Amino acid sequence: MLRLYNSLSKRVEPFEAAGSPIRIYVCGVTPYDTTHVGHAFLYVVFDVLSRYLRFAGHNVRYVSNITDVDDSILERARQRGVDYRDLGDEQTRQFLRDMQALNMSPPDVRPRASEEIPKMIEIVSHLLSADVAYAVDGWVYFHAGAYSAYGQLGGYSRQEMIALSAERGGDPSDPRKHDALDFVLWQPSQPDEPRWHAPWGTGRPGWHLECSAMALRYLGETIDIHGGGADLVFPHHESEIAQSELHTGAHPFARLWMHVGMVRLHGEKMSKSLGNLVLARELLERHSAAAVRLHLLSFPYREGWDFVEADMAPYDELAAQVAELRRPAEHQLAAGDAFAAALDDNMDTPRAITLLRQCVDSARRGNAEAANRLSAYADIFGLS
Repeated sequence: MLRLYNSLSKRVEPFEAAGSPIRIYVCGVTPYDTTHVGHAFLYVVFDVLSRYLRFAGHNVRYVSNITDVDDSILERARQRGVDYRDLGDEQTRQFLRDMQALNMSPPDVRPRASEEIPKMIEIVSHLLSADVAYAVDGWVYFHAGAYSAYGQLGGYSRQEMIALSAERGGDPSDPRKHDALDFVLWQPSQPDEPRWHAPWGTGRPGWHLECSAMALRYLGETIDIHGGGADLVFPHHESEIAQSELHTGAHPFARLWMHVGMVRLHGEKMSKSLGNLVLARELLERHSAAAVRLHLLSFPYREGWDFVEADMAPYDELAAQVAELRRPAEHQLAAGDAFAAALDDNMDTPRAITLLRQCVDSARRGNAEAANRLSAYADIFGLS
């Protein structure tokens, strides 16, 4: 049975499908400078998870969004002197090319925030009518104190949450707020920013609202697995839970929260804001997609790690051996297969890679059964 670490319960627990399909939502990119190795790590983890679930016979509905209306993309467009839509379209196209080059299975739905505004207005209207949000001068804020479990996902103290909010785009000292932890649902647009008409004023949505709207529209009131980078736990995912559950009345918003560790370069988190990026498309000029995927999967998904390109050499060799030995046919895993057991154990992909190597060695000695297993493992890892 698949067991996964749930960031909400703070433990590894059995994952059982509540129904069909299994509903997975993974927070997507803000398309202003993509795609770096940190993105690739995040999406390869969920690509392998969805492949494994499908390989096991489950129907999966996988949604991952494009955040093309956001403070970050608007600021970058302003710096470059271009229309935010042109920047978003350009970078989205590049991101999709990168995902295809990395052999990622596309999500079933990839909504763009800019096309989902009516759902966001619907949610804000309901939260205002329920008196868990308030409007001030065209701004609308969610009252975090109205959700008694606010802070449970991250497990942070109030002061820690205030500090993190300030670090990650919030403004705890905003004088319009009733409380420092209240967060923006809607805001007036600057003269050079996009705007939509709403009952409380013309403007644009807040970041947290966008993902709630897209997840609820395309997956329903309760998601089976909600994923993203570890840096999204607070305030983004914490806020998603609060506004979604008070909007729908359904609990939980997500049955399991799965967070992927941050990739570092020279000891610092790889991020667009810092500019210390290793771009996937540049890496693919020197290594195969299979080698990149294997290198990423050699790290436990919950842990942060430092990217060192020289460390990829063994995975270049392994990827070439797999390509030579795999058989182009569908194969099943036998009951009790050790590779499946590794993935069932909280997606232990490093152990699964060790088993893949052993399978390569056996297949090279002429073991036909090992060659069959190798092909199945390669399919699950997306090594075609």
